[in-house]
Amino acid sequence: MTESPALVAFLGGVVSLGFLVVGVMFLAFWRRTREGLFLAFAAAFALLAANQALVVLLDAPDEMLSAIYLLRLAAFLLIIWAVLRKNLARGE
Repeated sequence: MTESPALVAFLGGVVSLGFLVVGVMFLAFWRRTREGLFLAFAAAFALLAANQALVVLLDAPDEMLSAIYLLRLAAFLLIIWAVLRKNLARGE
């Protein structure tokens, strides 16, 4: 079964929009609580949305081989850093 380019682009847009919606929700939590963890999650989901949008817009044949993948890596490293920072601060 072959993939339809229009369907791939549509689903990529849906995933990007989903990441943005989750990021905005975390931004709203951050505005309410001023908890840095929520701000880091909002930024990470913005990076994930940019990653997905660029994969579709640049028509990357294999995102694992392109530099676009570094955005996803940065997002996950940001989440790991924020969680570690939050847990280590609690132990002090």
